[in-house]
Amino acid sequence: MKGSLLAKAAGQEPKSMRYVALEGGGAVLTALEGGHVKVGSGDAAEMVKHHVAGKVRILAVMAPERLPGELSEVPTACEQGFDIDWPVWRGYYVGKDVSDADYDWWAQSFEKVAATPEFAKEREARGLFEFMLVGKAFEDRVKEDVERFKVLAKEAGM
Repeated sequence: MKGSLLAKAAGQEPKSMRYVALEGGGAVLTALEGGHVKVGSGDAAEMVKHHVAGKVRILAVMAPERLPGELSEVPTACEQGFDIDWPVWRGYYVGKDVSDADYDWWAQSFEKVAATPEFAKEREARGLFEFMLVGKAFEDRVKEDVERFKVLAKEAGM
């Protein structure tokens, strides 16, 4: 999907790209470091240690603004002329049969936990970046992005 988004932003036909299906960031890193693919997409949090070690080069981050810390020198796709924003959803989800009261309890609990210094420390230790949506705001963002991805998938012939 990220490849399709980039192709479209660059004025290219997404169907003209050759896609190699890989399972997750670890497989992408293995393929890049082994020279099996020339370009791959992954989450910045997965790539940062390999970037710092010089094993891969991150060309752009698909975020509205530059990321902090070790990736602060990596430009955004927008800075390079490509209007791209790619969300990374990391979260906890509940099943459809969970009551509204239980849903609200979990959402409020996560908001409380996310506001603690311990949470910030753990997030930073794992190379994750601050982006916190909880409850309805998170649900709305996921639904909005899924609709956008459906259009991209259709355009790419997926």
